[in-house]
Amino acid sequence: MNFFEMMYLNDFVMNEPDRRTMERFDLKLLTKLLWTGKNNKQGSIELMTHNICAGGAYLMTNRPLPQGTAVKMDLMVQLGKPHESGRRLSIIIVSGHVIRTDDHGMAICFDRNYKILPH
Repeated sequence: MNFFEMMYLNDFVMNEPDRRTMERFDLKLLTKLLWTGKNNKQGSIELMTHNICAGGAYLMTNRPLPQGTAVKMDLMVQLGKPHESGRRLSIIIVSGHVIRTDDHGMAICFDRNYKILPH
């Protein structure tokens, strides 16, 4: 079972006031975000996730992309326990689009297609 399948197994209505349907994890993951802007100009930036769930992630930035922008994300995930030497780095590659922005960042909704690769 992979990362996203495990997260989909946790799909439930939470008892929090916002009633999110998927459990969110407060994970700070280094993320390379790629997009195509106006005039087919390619853009990229490295950001940190603020939280993540099976359906998307919230990224901290003071310069969010416009709502509706299609993106590709490379999420860096360290495997193993923090105190272990030789921890491995994996990359989760996922696409999606910006669904919401605010003064602190932007929310990305993931597509269902993704890849998990060793780094």
